[in-house]
Amino acid sequence: MKTLSGKVLKNLGWKIKGEFPDLKKSITIFAPHTAHIDAFYGKLGMTEIGIKYLFLSKKELFFFPMNILMKKFGSIAVRGVKNKNAIYQVVDLLDNTDELHIVISPEGWIKKITKWNKGFYYMASKAKVPIVVAYLDYKKKEVGVKGVIHQIEDYNSVIKQINVMYEGVSGKCPEQFVLQTID
Repeated sequence: MKTLSGKVLKNLGWKIKGEFPDLKKSITIFAPHTAHIDAFYGKLGMTEIGIKYLFLSKKELFFFPMNILMKKFGSIAVRGVKNKNAIYQVVDLLDNTDELHIVISPEGWIKKITKWNKGFYYMASKAKVPIVVAYLDYKKKEVGVKGVIHQIEDYNSVIKQINVMYEGVSGKCPEQFVLQTID
């Protein structure tokens, strides 16, 4: 572990697993997201991996003085306003930079969700970037990358690949993490 973030992870008993792919841009999904502390471990892991990233967070978290902390954390507020929703915000961000990885929780909530929000898929499709599958496993105390999905033309195919990668991964509250159902 080469950074302070990596040293903190190591001191807490966590390991970094998998290599981040050699990509300039991606939508990086990060799951399971079953507790607020996941953001802390995710931030440490992404910092140790050494990529340029931004986390997507709900606009409701950006109230004073929390907004200052959220911005320092590397988070940007997203909202669901017609023609200015998160999908368009992210596509604009990716189109106007040379290097950036957008990190998002596909579940969208820290409660049990059986129908994930498809936003991450539409972001990747519209921006024409791959989906990197990152994870936290509390049972194994691992944070890292499971793989990358380059072929994103078919949503159900993408979800099947994601489900295979997340099979056996345990969240902080394991009963709250459910693999995505296929349409």
